Amino acid sequence: MLRTNLSTRPFYNIRAVQAVLGACVAIVILFTMFNVISLVRLAASQRSLGARAVQAQNDATKLRADAVRVRAQVDSKELEVVSGNAREAKTIIEMRAFSWGDLLAQFEKTLPENVRITAVQPRIEKDGRFVIGMRVEARQVGDLEKFLDDLEMTGAFHNVLTTDEQATDDGLLEAVIEGVYIPQTGSAPGEKPVAAGTANHGGAASE
Repeated sequence: MLRTNLSTRPFYNIRAVQAVLGACVAIVILFTMFNVISLVRLAASQRSLGARAVQAQNDATKLRADAVRVRAQVDSKELEVVSGNAREAKTIIEMRAFSWGDLLAQFEKTLPENVRITAVQPRIEKDGRFVIGMRVEARQVGDLEKFLDDLEMTGAFHNVLTTDEQATDDGLLEAVIEGVYIPQTGSAPGEKPVAAGTANHGGAASE
């Protein structure tokens, strides 16, 4: 015969279970609040970025329209004249700052005994390079070639070539030389730059 005491029940640690459940609920609430705050911030940031993108697009459209209007108002012929005047003014300024002393010093260091320079003409190319044209007289071809090599060796001259050669009635070799010249950044102290033109060098060929 089975006997049961219905007045008794199993013992449970209710407080511990409630504490664990409360902690779990608190964690869930914290994560939920964090997610809600993050979503709100992302939504606000997205709205701000969208507004900035629309403003930037509007500004770009306005700037393109302004550029088209300005280009339509500019006279291409007048612009070409102004650009030409600006290039001419730049060339004049650079030529006025050209130092003959530095150039002649290079010639003094490189001119062989049997070669003389009869004329020098510097000019500025459209790309801004200085080109030095020279007319020289040499005793022999070897003397002329030595002069070209010595100019290249200075580092101030590049691509030095003869553009014309012919024999004179005196039995000398007359040649026209051109080369790219990199002038010094400034003249020597006390030296006044001379406007570019045609100059004669005093070197003489041996007879």
